[in-house]
Amino acid sequence: MIVFSVLQPLEDVMKAILDFFHDTGHLTWAWSIVATTIVVRVVLVPLTVKQIHSMQSLQKHAPEMKEIQKKYKGDRQKMNEELMKFYRENSINPAASCLPLAAQIPVFFALYFVLRNFANHVPEGADLSWLHIVPDISAPANSHWSGYLLLAIYASSQVLSTWFMSTTMDKVQRWIMMGLPLVFITVVAHFPAGLVLYWVTTNLWTVGQGLITRRLVPKTPAPALAGGPKRSSRTPPKDDAGNGARREEPVPKPPAQPRRVKRKKGGARR
Repeated sequence: MIVFSVLQPLEDVMKAILDFFHDTGHLTWAWSIVATTIVVRVVLVPLTVKQIHSMQSLQKHAPEMKEIQKKYKGDRQKMNEELMKFYRENSINPAASCLPLAAQIPVFFALYFVLRNFANHVPEGADLSWLHIVPDISAPANSHWSGYLLLAIYASSQVLSTWFMSTTMDKVQRWIMMGLPLVFITVVAHFPAGLVLYWVTTNLWTVGQGLITRRLVPKTPAPALAGGPKRSSRTPPKDDAGNGARREEPVPKPPAQPRRVKRKKGGARR
């Protein structure tokens, strides 16, 4: 009840937006949810830009952070202190990558409360279908075969969105994050189908955003580590001009042969 009371203003806003798209925009309730989702994502664009910049900064300085973690791997407290110092010096906000998701959580719950009591909000006999496939967006997703189709789309879109938005994660963490939707799908199946429709729309938005970002935003090269790049035995040494040409090494002279002293018969050395 506390959560409900805190989200009541946001729930009223969600109702007003849905009513606007349905009454003024003459959209069905399902498409009103899609339009509301797009509005929410447009409002979150500034946070999304911060998220992209934060991910680029993390990716750019990843080698340096790995060096800090490697240097202080035996002292976790010291490692955290050095990482926080490194974040401040390079103006990195690691929490910025979670801002869009954190901002969507209240919207998600507010829409959940709206759809939970949707039958009391809309007139009796209102069209609650979507694409003539989902018969009732206020009913649980697992109450109809079309809901399972929507859940499959949700799972695949969630995996794709995680793939695009977790490029700075460790490989193991990335696979775990991509596998979580398959675990949560048993819980999401009990949510109203309209809520799943909202999440599918926001995931598809994230996928499109990731595709556009990869095409338009150039990759930032990682800074060189202290001491320069490590050279292998096959790497040619640099000459005095700084290029990578191999210098001519002086050919060592063969060692001089020891002088042999001739002896006279019956006499001493000369």
